[in-house]
Amino acid sequence: MESGRSIVHMDLDSFFVSVERLYDDRLKGKPILIGGSGDRGVVASCSYEARRFGVHSAMPMRTARQLCPEALIIRGDFEKYSQKSHEVTEIIREEVPLFEKSSIDEFYIDYTGMDRFFGCFKMAGELRQKIIKESGLPISLGLSENKTVSKVATGEAKPNNEKQILRGQEKPFLAPLSVRKIPMIGEKTSQTLYNMGVKKVQTLQVMPSELLEATFGKNGRMIWEKSNGIDRSLVTPYSEAKSISSENTFEQDTIDVRMLEAHLIAMTEQLSSKLRLKQQLTACVSVKIRYSDFDTHTVQQRIPYTSTDHTLIAVVKDLFKKLYHRRLLIRLIGVRFSHLVHGNYQINLFEDSEEQIRLYQALDRLNSKYGDKTVCRAIGMQVGRRRFNPFSGVEI
Repeated sequence: MESGRSIVHMDLDSFFVSVERLYDDRLKGKPILIGGSGDRGVVASCSYEARRFGVHSAMPMRTARQLCPEALIIRGDFEKYSQKSHEVTEIIREEVPLFEKSSIDEFYIDYTGMDRFFGCFKMAGELRQKIIKESGLPISLGLSENKTVSKVATGEAKPNNEKQILRGQEKPFLAPLSVRKIPMIGEKTSQTLYNMGVKKVQTLQVMPSELLEATFGKNGRMIWEKSNGIDRSLVTPYSEAKSISSENTFEQDTIDVRMLEAHLIAMTEQLSSKLRLKQQLTACVSVKIRYSDFDTHTVQQRIPYTSTDHTLIAVVKDLFKKLYHRRLLIRLIGVRFSHLVHGNYQINLFEDSEEQIRLYQALDRLNSKYGDKTVCRAIGMQVGRRRFNPFSGVEI
């Protein structure tokens, strides 16, 4: 790159599948589906051999099995995937000045200024080879002046390859591609564009941005900019959150179990929503209570990695029942999620159904747009009537 920024995007190829093949050589070269094995399950990841039949992630498992009946189905082990992700993260951490971990298998690296001393593409290629050698996993990369173009370049480089887009070549590179290649253009948005006669990025590039804004709101401007190779977003320094928690100290000590349960559910709903917003999962749940005499007790339980309300609420309620046995007035209750890892909510749904995925996606969109607790469980509304803010841990 002659000048400007130098941003690398790295993506581990078919990450879950690649990890499974590390542990079982017999899986190499075969069509693999990872996800829920039932008909209502969802494909969390699939091999390139399965993709040739039209299979893709987030597809209902029953559809994937119809398209590729010979595929092998693996439930998946998120703890194993998290360990390999951590291994790759540490390799990158040792080698680069600034990087962002955007998901369990994706990274952005800022090499800006390094081209004065080394070739950025050469440095990135050497790092890629080191990751392949030390982790045993295939990984692809894209290099350009911004995150959007680099991510698209990575997609074009796959599988297990690398691609550089020189400064000034962003628009020509993007122009012949399908609009679905642009990050943030999903199935619904692309269908609207198709109905407008827009299938290639080149058409987006010459459209008035005002037309896209009129159709898609503020996202329309972002779609136009990304299509034209414009992305000013920065690489955010990576730091691994250890835990998130919420506590409430009552103005009056209470023994009202139903009210206590309502507070616990409300806190759990908002914490799990926060996990999904940050694309994180938890593997350890803790519940704390403090009695009126200040005697404090905590109990915790390890669980499979998740960020789903229904799973976490069941664990929290069970822990509370085990913990609250003195039947004394309670002064404080709290919920804590720890052992956090990065990972999309959707890719961890090895057991949940397609309907549950859509439900959580809809809930998160509504609560993100209109504020916390716009939609929540009925029992949690008791907390609202008491004018309690579970996130701040105080009554207002």
